[in-house]
Amino acid sequence: MTDRAEFFANEPWTAGVIGLGYVGLPLAVNAVERGLRVVGFDVAAPVVEQLQRGESPVEDVTSESLARALGNGLSITADEADLGVADALFICVPSPLNRHRQPDMSFIEAAAATVSRVVHPGMLVALESTTYPGTTEEVLVPAATTGGLTLDEDVFVAFSPERVSPGSGHELASIPKVVGGVSAASGRVAVAVYRRLVDTVHQVSSTRAAEMAKLLENTYRAVNIGLINEMAALAHEIDVDIWEVVEAAATKPFGFQAFYPGPGVGGHCIPLDPQYLAWRAKEAGFATRFIDLTEEVNSRMPEYVATRIAEMLNDRGLPVFGTKVLAVGLAYKAGVGDARESPALDVIAELTSRGASVVAWDPLVDDAEIDGLGIDRVDGLPADVTLAVILTDHDEFDFKAIAASADIVFDTRGAYRRRGIVMDNVVAL
Repeated sequence: MTDRAEFFANEPWTAGVIGLGYVGLPLAVNAVERGLRVVGFDVAAPVVEQLQRGESPVEDVTSESLARALGNGLSITADEADLGVADALFICVPSPLNRHRQPDMSFIEAAAATVSRVVHPGMLVALESTTYPGTTEEVLVPAATTGGLTLDEDVFVAFSPERVSPGSGHELASIPKVVGGVSAASGRVAVAVYRRLVDTVHQVSSTRAAEMAKLLENTYRAVNIGLINEMAALAHEIDVDIWEVVEAAATKPFGFQAFYPGPGVGGHCIPLDPQYLAWRAKEAGFATRFIDLTEEVNSRMPEYVATRIAEMLNDRGLPVFGTKVLAVGLAYKAGVGDARESPALDVIAELTSRGASVVAWDPLVDDAEIDGLGIDRVDGLPADVTLAVILTDHDEFDFKAIAASADIVFDTRGAYRRRGIVMDNVVAL
């Protein structure tokens, strides 16, 4: 067989992408833009039909760029057999936690089963879904070597964690890619593949190192967010402005990176990834004290926000029960319409459980994102709000108008300070 690293580095080849969500679709479109033919596969027929019409459900991929990709070599299918033409397969499926906060491997295992049915000699199989160290070796290698295929001779296996940041404006091709093969030979082939897709590739010695690198990235963020959330609660108790403190500390040109408090953590990475690492650590009999404490602090923030609101209302002689509260923002962060794991939802649930009459306003989040949660929504700024709580600071909001219409504004995101807006009725977290 022709040297596969040389083939992937110099010849035209076909990419297959399994899972066409917020990771897989940008990868597929980027591969087309880099001159490759791409087969995108998803098990959800409605998603496939929508994409085939050129309608993108992913914020970082415009419908215009999707339509352009469809005209330049991207095919979308719900038939896994179509992946058989691919020279390299990229697995970009969800890796959530189950209700016990343990890894739900069902999507990765289903993708591995697909790999076992379409794999052929010469193929690279690369997992991009965030997971615990050891997954690629334990789940993907057996699938890729189905039917007597030999690792590093017939088939090559690697892990390269996704690093997309929805709404951040970072182009996928400009984000350095960490790549690790299950062996030196697989690593060499994988590096050749990813150099066709992105500008910078950082190779590590193994898939386990690559898997753990992704978990470290987001555990680092979670731990530091947990630290600043705890500092925010302390600062409130001793009558210090935590936002002023962070700004002052951030003037140091070395040894400090600014993190900011908020109502909790959300999205597809920060609340989940540390738990993958903690779960793997427990299997090894290792106590992850930083991760466990971080989970405790960050998961308690929605309750803390609700308690602070109750205190503000009580100071004005008002009860929580029956008071109209406007929840400003439902998304887990500004600039996106994604409400997955959003702490805003937990704050609303906590306030509702205390009897508050909560209405929510977010122009970016579709109803489907919160379907079944029983959240009352408004399409604009209501006039009869006692308290507004800023849970997501989208630029689409008119923060001056919000403060003018509500008796009290509780700003959990530092939205007013960052925008230089001073209003007497705004209270910062």
